[in-house]
Amino acid sequence: MTKQQKLWTLLTILSTFLWGVSGLFAKFIFELEPKLTPLLLSQIRMLGGGLVLLALASYKKEAPLALWQNKQSAKTAIAYGLGGIIPVQFCYFMAIKLGDASIATILQFVGPFFIILYLVVFQKQRPRRIEVISALVAFLGVALLATHGDLTQLAITPAVLIWGLLSAVGGAANTLIPRSLLQHYSSTAVTGWGLLIAGIGLTVIHPSFESFSVTFELVLLVLAVVVLGTIIPFQLFTNALKYIRPTTASMLDAFEPIAATIGSIIFFGLQLSGADLLGSFLVIIAVLALNWRPRKKKFTNNV
Repeated sequence: MTKQQKLWTLLTILSTFLWGVSGLFAKFIFELEPKLTPLLLSQIRMLGGGLVLLALASYKKEAPLALWQNKQSAKTAIAYGLGGIIPVQFCYFMAIKLGDASIATILQFVGPFFIILYLVVFQKQRPRRIEVISALVAFLGVALLATHGDLTQLAITPAVLIWGLLSAVGGAANTLIPRSLLQHYSSTAVTGWGLLIAGIGLTVIHPSFESFSVTFELVLLVLAVVVLGTIIPFQLFTNALKYIRPTTASMLDAFEPIAATIGSIIFFGLQLSGADLLGSFLVIIAVLALNWRPRKKKFTNNV
């Protein structure tokens, strides 16, 4: 792995940590103002984040409108917003609503398997053994974190299974779809359009304009979700796809539940069990192993 790849691997981990922390901000928001639903918060998050990133791209003179001058690029951007960003967020919330967060997290985490399947079927790439093993180990680690080691808690109904798997497909699509766009346009513009398209699409599909009380604390929390939980991590994650493998980027999402768990311990008094600690260890080891590539042995000819 090159120094540049190592840097973007660390920045991808930072982005997933910020996503995990944004979940804590969202929890504070829902407790502070119950009328601000997950659907409405998702719409605010996508629309607000998208507009800010597009404004930033314009300020940096990155020609954000250039993307729409090419039909294929425009179609890809729409697919990115509707097929990647919406399912990875909205379907995840639906799985939580119909089931619980632990089930939703486990189901969403099978995203790397969909990426590997895509690469095998459509790109004719043979998966490395370490990718398959790391995916299984990381999946086990997240399962331990999400269930505290008691797998009997999983009671998956068909609806939860469908929404959870859709969120996993969205996670894979969110990693794969924008890669072609990033070869021609700035990551700021690509991420901005993806978020804006997702926000508009979600608003058209299900308008949610229920009134709620606006306080200074609520505004700060919403801004934290938009800036720290959306603009910065999406920008880092999308830009990282130029330098690291899609399976690696998706697997680094494993740090999101770790961040959420640590935050829950600090702010909500969550107590970790032995299974939680083991799960965290497995996730970290799996991610490190995923990025490991054996050095080729050099043979010298002494004849």
